Amino acid sequence: MACGAAAIAGRVVLPHDHPESLGERIVAGLLFLALGTGLVLAVRRRLSRELRRVRAVAYATQRVLLRPPPARLEGLSIAASQLSASRGASVGGDLYEVVASPYGVRAVIGDVRGHGLPAIGAVAAVLGSFREAAYDEPELAGVLRRLDRAVQRHLRERARDEHPATGADDPGSPSAEEFVTVLLLQIAPDGGMMALNCGHPWPYRLGPGARPLAAVDPLPPLGLFPLPAELTPYRCRRLLPGEALVLHTDGAADARDAAGRFFGLEAVLRQTAPGPPAAPATVISTVQSALLRHTGGRLTDDVALLVLRNDRPRPPARCGRPHRSPRREPSRQ
Repeated sequence: MACGAAAIAGRVVLPHDHPESLGERIVAGLLFLALGTGLVLAVRRRLSRELRRVRAVAYATQRVLLRPPPARLEGLSIAASQLSASRGASVGGDLYEVVASPYGVRAVIGDVRGHGLPAIGAVAAVLGSFREAAYDEPELAGVLRRLDRAVQRHLRERARDEHPATGADDPGSPSAEEFVTVLLLQIAPDGGMMALNCGHPWPYRLGPGARPLAAVDPLPPLGLFPLPAELTPYRCRRLLPGEALVLHTDGAADARDAAGRFFGLEAVLRQTAPGPPAAPATVISTVQSALLRHTGGRLTDDVALLVLRNDRPRPPARCGRPHRSPRREPSRQ
């Protein structure tokens, strides 16, 4: 910019009838080029600083909304991660949370219809409701009903904002077709598990090998139909010490490569758990690396993974002969 200012000053100071040589014209052109380059670099630097500030604010907001779970909770090792289909975003339409409630460790994983930034409103509604209901509701069915009310309220408010005249009654409203798949899981201190599933993929149990946690049909997703009057949680087999659960969204199971082949999630999980399951963070890193290789880094849907491993000690085994009460001698009359 100093060179450009010098070129302008030279134009002003020199008389108009002063003949310019070719060298002077080249020098003046270079000085004006330097001026333009300086202006462009100054604007770019300013925009870069502003972009860094915006990204820092967005990252802090995303961490509050989809905060990372603790590494250990009530004897469970935990790790979670998400890949967003929206470029530059770390939060999309998938959600997860783990809390230690008075009724056991409770976890939720869900998937909002669609992906990316437009689905964040429904994610916030479900997570906010779960973080309160998980502590307040003694029954897992009560937690699910609270989540359903939160989703219904969010859909009504969104429809009212999009179509103030008709609201949620407008069949053309995008919110009229929005729904949320949800899986609720409760793990007792002894490893007993209960689950309520509304349209979500069942988790995998690791250790050794990998197999689905259940094969029963789930309930419909939240937002499509009212919940049934009776909600009976599915009682799963106990999570033994050393076993792990892999909760995931359908973005992992439905991912395809360029030839249209689906990603083999269960096969990858079997490779990570030929014996006792690896650390939860290792399982997630392995699955994500294999997923990105399979898709070539081009995701069409958000992917969330949540791994819970039971690190509670095994109950001590009884050793020795069983205790017998002393034999009573018959009385002699």
